[in-house]
Amino acid sequence: MSGVLEAKIMSNPVGRWYIEISDEAEDTKEYCLDFSEFEKKIAILGDKYGGDIEVAWSSDENVTKEQINEVRMSMLEYEARIAEEDKLSANPFGAEESGFTPNG
Repeated sequence: MSGVLEAKIMSNPVGRWYIEISDEAEDTKEYCLDFSEFEKKIAILGDKYGGDIEVAWSSDENVTKEQINEVRMSMLEYEARIAEEDKLSANPFGAEESGFTPNG
């Protein structure tokens, strides 16, 4: 079963961003003060759905473009790291996918 988690970028009174993650199906909310914490909590919440989740992003009205960009850059780094991990797990020996088979 897949799940939809809502991630909302918020800004506190001193201008620091944080992310509020909501799971409406489970009626839960989690708060993340940095992107590392977001990664951990999204993985935990995603386990309930077997990792099959969609994250719907939004931002509060008082969040600046700079704050959104900072979160966006962190998300791009995270996605690149996950893609690299997936690539390595699909090809654990690091061989190029050129059709070469060492035993063939």
